[in-house]
Amino acid sequence: MTMDRVAPRGRHPVWLVAALALPALALALMRLNGHVPPALWSSAILSPDTADIRQLLVHYSVLPRIAVAVLCGAALGLAGAVFQQVLRNPIASPMTLGVAAGARMALTVATLWAPALIAPGGWGREALAVAGGGVAVMAVFGLAWRRGLSDVSLILAGMIVSLYCGALGAALNLLYEPYLTALFIWGGGSLVQQDWTVVVWLLPRLVIVGALVAVMVRPLSLFELDDEGASGLGVSLRRMRLAAMALAVALTGFVVAAVGVIGFIGLAAPALARLAGARRLRDRLIWAPLVGAALLWLTDQIVLLAGEMLPTGAVTALLGAPLLLWMLPRLSFGGRPGAEIPQEIAARQGAVRRIAIIGLAALAVVVIVALGFGRTADGWQWLGLDGAGDMLRWRWPRVLAALTAGGLMAAAGCLMQRFTGNPMASPEVLGIGGGAAIGTIIVGFLLPVVGRPEQIAAGSAGALVTLIFILWVGRRSGFGPERVLLAGVAVGALFDALVVGMLATGDPRATMLLNWMAGSTYVVGPRDAVVTLVTGAGLLALVPLAARWLDILPLGGPTARALGVPVGLSRLLVLVLAAGLAAIATLVIGPLSFVGLMAPHIARMAGARRALAQIVVAIILGALIMVAADWLGRTLLFPRQMPAGLLAALIGGPYFMWLLRRR
Repeated sequence: MTMDRVAPRGRHPVWLVAALALPALALALMRLNGHVPPALWSSAILSPDTADIRQLLVHYSVLPRIAVAVLCGAALGLAGAVFQQVLRNPIASPMTLGVAAGARMALTVATLWAPALIAPGGWGREALAVAGGGVAVMAVFGLAWRRGLSDVSLILAGMIVSLYCGALGAALNLLYEPYLTALFIWGGGSLVQQDWTVVVWLLPRLVIVGALVAVMVRPLSLFELDDEGASGLGVSLRRMRLAAMALAVALTGFVVAAVGVIGFIGLAAPALARLAGARRLRDRLIWAPLVGAALLWLTDQIVLLAGEMLPTGAVTALLGAPLLLWMLPRLSFGGRPGAEIPQEIAARQGAVRRIAIIGLAALAVVVIVALGFGRTADGWQWLGLDGAGDMLRWRWPRVLAALTAGGLMAAAGCLMQRFTGNPMASPEVLGIGGGAAIGTIIVGFLLPVVGRPEQIAAGSAGALVTLIFILWVGRRSGFGPERVLLAGVAVGALFDALVVGMLATGDPRATMLLNWMAGSTYVVGPRDAVVTLVTGAGLLALVPLAARWLDILPLGGPTARALGVPVGLSRLLVLVLAAGLAAIATLVIGPLSFVGLMAPHIARMAGARRALAQIVVAIILGALIMVAADWLGRTLLFPRQMPAGLLAALIGGPYFMWLLRRR
């Protein structure tokens, strides 16, 4: 899904770079003046007096930090431009292929079970992070190889590897939190420097990879065509895609190894460069690194001004997201029509019906097991539905909430992917979960005691405000999918940054949200479960009315109009319906990123190609995964519990990898 190269006349990226770099320079000079007087600047920069601690601090901490910010921002901006060009997707980023997730997973495992690897004399953090990211990328390429490393297969494989590594890391963090606290700052992207070591390590690597990217400008331009068009010219995009992705992954891996995870720059910098007027690929490959460097530099200076309480990487969205949202209405989109969603071989209607029946039977079995079989202080016990007694009244609300929320998130994911024609779309892309989280956090800080009604009301208000904002942003383009996706990603990143900031304060009220954000049913009561079921069923009853639209919208706006579909109205209604389904599930059980993203793909791979059939199968799969995950989460580690959302990713991830590899 490519964005139109048309930009308003007179706009040039140099003004955007200047608008970011000049305030960063002013703040840097103010900070430099706070350390040493202007008369000593040249001495502190070039040859510091070893007897003057102020000059040493400037030379070995302040200046290397600026250099690292500029280098990392430029590398991520360039990597993002390559990713978006090769994958033909405006929301692709350097984190798409699981580099950061793999690196963090490797460091987590080493910290817990092989600390000698990161101790002095061992591999070192940088080497281990690069190795972990490399293993994750190899897994992505292995999953997508059978399908010729196509852009869609790489996106899907990258998402599942990232989700699975992230879920494993989050699960280990819940179990071994005291041992992994140090990884929080690294995972947020810390630019703190003690000398020039990181700069010396980064600079030659980035120069070499950047030069190789420059050599590939002409081959990269062929990705403006689809695979069939390139084949008609006698060119195979497979090798070029592999080479370009390897370079982008190398850029990302070097940054992650050096400073940790800085995720938003790689997404925002290419988009901002395009919005500012970088029309051609060659221009984007020049200006995206400059925008990324200036954006990260300015963000880091603001962090320093605030007192260094937050990792810089976690704060980039606080500056980049509003800037992206402000510039977004000035961009028009286009590109090749047609669905970006992979169209698998359709199964016969009878086969889809059999799949649905088998899924319902499996769901019934899992529900019975979740209600009547569990682990107590006396071990595993089968109580049966009649013998469960008082236990049943505690179990059935959780089971019903997990079943309903899983189904609603899966349905919302189907609607989002068909509405946008983008395989990376999911309910979380709308920012609804982030809005609900912010509302919940705010009320938790304002009120001395927060009950379940107050929490739901605050979350509802946050989700509603987010939805209204997304609709306001999208209305000028007739709710064009690309604009809605970018707006949702920006809003979601902004909310995530605010959540990270509040969690970093260490306040217990904010820390309590971690389980909810991982998809927890811990506090669901009977009333919550019943209300979720009734309201969710009411919205699901409206989905069949939009079945024809959902079959046609992925074909693109012109085709849909030619077939008599009111594109603007249909997009608006589908978007509101998807947001409503996601909001109901999120308010009760928290964000469930895996179910809403992957259940639609699993349903399609199982043969459900038509919209209504896909939604029905996805609902069954989402409910099945969530009920099983909730039961396992409260029994496997008894008396400790694992949030259902995390366990859903751990359960569904391997199956989806196997299914993707087999296809």
